[in-house]
Amino acid sequence: MNLRDDYSQRVVLNHNDLPWVPSPEAGVQRRMLDRRGGEVARATSIVRYETGAKFESHTHDLGEEIFVLGGVFSDETGDYPAGSYIMNPPGSSHAPYSETGCLLFVKLRHLGADQQQREVVDTTQTPWRQGLVPGLKVMPLMQQGTGSTLVRWAPQTFFNPHRHFGGEEIFVIDGVFEDEHGRYPKGSWIRSPHMSQHQPFSREGCTIFVKTGHLLA
Repeated sequence: MNLRDDYSQRVVLNHNDLPWVPSPEAGVQRRMLDRRGGEVARATSIVRYETGAKFESHTHDLGEEIFVLGGVFSDETGDYPAGSYIMNPPGSSHAPYSETGCLLFVKLRHLGADQQQREVVDTTQTPWRQGLVPGLKVMPLMQQGTGSTLVRWAPQTFFNPHRHFGGEEIFVIDGVFEDEHGRYPKGSWIRSPHMSQHQPFSREGCTIFVKTGHLLA
């Protein structure tokens, strides 16, 4: 299945407008944001585990990133409540489940040889760093290779116009993110192509997951 897989095209949607699609495992559903491939695919999805749902042990040949949006996600390495970030490197395996149910933002099969060590960040306990303009705070997540970052905008924060080499992907975790192209409330996903430009801001304040430089392939 190929779905919104032309990375040269800008895409804007809100996952709440998409249908839930069953996964191969009972009690696990997905809202597909983009996808390139069949059941084993390079993909970006919102994933929902119902209470007690689980996946059998499986390997991620090209890695996986997870951000826990709600509930508690678990595997044999531990329990990860809302605000947890997990990077499972290429070749890693696990058997995920959720005893209470959870909601996840998941990226599959887009990591490379420079991501070798598993990374876990509890964003509720990690200090924020000052961003490039007043009102902007950043929290680096992935430390290896092309990174993912959490960005928090105070109300009435405005950034400078800039371009993104290798593109940019944004998921709005909370609040309302904006730029000259539109207004993006909680649940919005924006994928902007290589060398795209914008001037972002937030009048109301927001928290966003940002990934840059990974859309050349």
